Amino acid sequence: MPLVTTAELVSDAAARGRGIAAFNVITLEHAEAIAEGAERAGVPAILQISENAVRFHGGRLTAVAAATAAVARAAAVPLALHLDHVESAELLRAAPAEGFSSVMFDASKLPYAENLKATAEAVRWGHDHGVWVEAELGAVGGKESGDEGDGGPGDGAGPALDAHAPGVRTDPAEAVLFVAETGVDALAVAVGSSHAMTRRTAALDHTLIAALRGSVPVPLVLHGSSGVPDEEIRRAIAAGMVKINVGTALNTAYTEAVRTHLAGHPATVDPRKYLVPAREAMAGTVAGFLRVVSS
Repeated sequence: MPLVTTAELVSDAAARGRGIAAFNVITLEHAEAIAEGAERAGVPAILQISENAVRFHGGRLTAVAAATAAVARAAAVPLALHLDHVESAELLRAAPAEGFSSVMFDASKLPYAENLKATAEAVRWGHDHGVWVEAELGAVGGKESGDEGDGGPGDGAGPALDAHAPGVRTDPAEAVLFVAETGVDALAVAVGSSHAMTRRTAALDHTLIAALRGSVPVPLVLHGSSGVPDEEIRRAIAAGMVKINVGTALNTAYTEAVRTHLAGHPATVDPRKYLVPAREAMAGTVAGFLRVVSS
């Protein structure tokens, strides 16, 4: 079916009091697994490609975007394309022509005033070109330099942020001003989750989520959801979280399936032999998350 927009999926989920999951794409197998998992669960989803994943593909967006879009259009459920953790103005400006209806513009590493200025400029450009724009305020834990937890070449490049360190959580009063002055369509907030977690042990600040939901007039986004247990995700959505980002959980499923196959079949040289179980493992992970966020 035709691609839908991220704005449509997020608005619909918010109106129904549910979540909408967004999954990171690195390889063609990721895109195929996300589409398959969404079909199994019978619910829509967002396929997102990060700047770090584009870097993994030699800095070329067109091929991975075209392949992901083709997979999404062939699916039997509504799927959207989103460009994630974009810091490059050049990449931001490439989004509409490559089929992306939305971008997460990430200036969160900058001091507040610079983040606000850069984000406001990105939003103005995005809205002039029909692009829905998400931004981040606060410091979501676990994100190293160049790393969105999506398995790109930046993994391990620098010290990770601590999700529980003083001052990293999103302040509701600051968030209100940030949204008003930038005009963003959605806000990723720091409430206790961490990027790149391989165990689902994160405990979220549900009081803060409720306070942000009561203060901020745009949908809230939870980054680092791979490390958040199912019940914590359900509580976060009940408190007001809408877009739920998942990346590392897919990579964990993928890698474990490949390791298992190669350990049992060390003479394998045909990648299809281990990519089939890897894709299947990711599809099961996607379906599981989608059943949680849509329930």
